[in-house]
Amino acid sequence: MQNTRLNRLTNVLSERLGRWLRNPWRRISLLTISLLLGSFSGIVISTIAGQEAEWDVTAAFLLLLVTEVINWLTYRSKPVIRQPLWIENLNAFKIGVVYSLFLLAFLLGS
Repeated sequence: MQNTRLNRLTNVLSERLGRWLRNPWRRISLLTISLLLGSFSGIVISTIAGQEAEWDVTAAFLLLLVTEVINWLTYRSKPVIRQPLWIENLNAFKIGVVYSLFLLAFLLGS
C-alpha cells in the first residue's frame, strides 16, 4: 500500500486512539457506558416488542441469538487476562440487556 497522506492520517489516528484507550479509567468508563446502554436497550426492546403482541416471539429469538453469538465470541478460547476492548464492550452490553430483562420480569411479577 502506498504511503499517502490519508493512509498516514488513519495510522496516526488509530495509534492515538489505541494509546488513549490503554488508560484503565477510560476503559472502565467505556465498559460502564456499554453496560448502561445495554440496560437502556433491553428496556426499549421489551417495551417495543410488548406493544404489539405479534413481535414477542421474534424479539425473544433475536435476543437469544445475539446473546449466544456474544457468548461465543467472549468465551470461545482459553481464558486470557485481558480481551480486546470491543469484545469486553459487547459482553458488557449483553450483561446490561439481560439484567434489564430480568429486572422488568421481576417488576411485572412474572
